[in-house]
Amino acid sequence: MNADGLPETAAPGDPAPPPGFVVVGRYDRLEGYGVNRPRGADSWLFTWTTGGRGRLRQGTVEARAGAGDLVVLAPGVGHEYAVEPGSHSWQFWWVHCQARPSWAPWLRPYDTGDGLFVVTPTPAALHDRVDAAFRRMLADARWTGSGSPPAAAPDDRVAVAHGTAARELALSSLEEIVLLTAATARTPAPPPGVDGRVRRAEALIAADPGAPHTVHSLAESVSLSPSRFAHLFTRQLGQSPMRALREARLRHAARLLESTDLSVDRVAAASGFASPFHFNRVFRTRYGVPPGAYRRGGSMVET
Repeated sequence: MNADGLPETAAPGDPAPPPGFVVVGRYDRLEGYGVNRPRGADSWLFTWTTGGRGRLRQGTVEARAGAGDLVVLAPGVGHEYAVEPGSHSWQFWWVHCQARPSWAPWLRPYDTGDGLFVVTPTPAALHDRVDAAFRRMLADARWTGSGSPPAAAPDDRVAVAHGTAARELALSSLEEIVLLTAATARTPAPPPGVDGRVRRAEALIAADPGAPHTVHSLAESVSLSPSRFAHLFTRQLGQSPMRALREARLRHAARLLESTDLSVDRVAAASGFASPFHFNRVFRTRYGVPPGAYRRGGSMVET
């Protein structure tokens, strides 16, 4: 399949692109445009609205999208989307692909049911950066792997990433989009009663999970004794600081396995694991497969 073979307007029941591809496009559609897939798609569908209004339905759940809304449809559930009735047009970017497993916790707070994720509202200050990431994805998807990735021509509308390098570059841009929108669209309220010092320690772990954190270093950073810090952290968050650190390191390792060609040993070291043997054991316990098999996989899993 290539971009020339994709329909400009999908008729009811038209199949989505095959799941092995990353397909990205930018549409400006007038009222009356719509897509209906009663059996859904084998791939994930990401849409980012830049103007006008769209209406998306997944299973029994419906969402309306305006400028700055990221709406994501999981595979395997019947869906349809169209220009919202009464709206003159809908301008939007769209991507069909296999989502990286590490995106699951970012999207989970926006799950509205039946695999429909509505990430909104994204601050207006980020809209240009998100749009630039989509444009970069459009260019990178067309890269053959030799020379520099091409610049996207003004009239480009659809690109299909075939090669490994093009797919990974395109997915990296999409990962930036998912992270930016999910992190800023809704500021999660901290659990009631969580001490501000515990939240700061959480933020330090999340910012650099591969750093040589210890209970002592984290406690010192928030001006608590190690025993008091460990007790407070565990009581308020339901897990010890070192357990939280291990989970953050495993998530970081999963992202490196998905998005880089680093060896498993180097992934372990970059994620803060001193022993590759220990890394392999805890990774398999957490994800159900060893790191090498995880890299060869590619389905969205709970993290």
